[in-house]
Amino acid sequence: MLTQPIQQALNKQIAMEAQSSQAYLAMASWAEIQPGLDGVTNFFYQQSDEERVHMLKLIRYVNERGGFAVVPALPQPNITFQSLKRVFEEFLRHEMAVSESINELVGLALQEKDFATHNFLQWYVSEQIEEEGLARMLNDKLELVGDDKGGIYLFDKDIMLFRANASPSGRVSSAG
Repeated sequence: MLTQPIQQALNKQIAMEAQSSQAYLAMASWAEIQPGLDGVTNFFYQQSDEERVHMLKLIRYVNERGGFAVVPALPQPNITFQSLKRVFEEFLRHEMAVSESINELVGLALQEKDFATHNFLQWYVSEQIEEEGLARMLNDKLELVGDDKGGIYLFDKDIMLFRANASPSGRVSSAG
């Protein structure tokens, strides 16, 4: 059985995962109407789907542990961006906020001596290490590219490879 503080915190995380899914869906939609950003578009559609899966995993956990998972109402995400660089800066900020939220939730689980929830959350801790590392790497690559159209073309072409070859630390493996 979940304590009330744990249930509330997990429901807050459910909302955050839903907001992440919506934010990345908005980024995908923005990228889709930009010429030549098919890779970025697909990357953010995939990110949106993953965040929804993360939300569903939390919902099922709360309900299985005797709590009540709340499906949240969501605010409108940002739908316009000044540049591709700004999209990825927002992506990194968002992932850092999710990591902070997960860490607070892990701390609360320990405080409440809810070791089952602590154990459950370890998957999210690992996932956030990977996601934040990937976001940092992609921002670094865009920083190197700058406004060079050829570089942006290659970044867009290779973005799905970056994801496939990212290690848990977010570094691209040499095997890819």
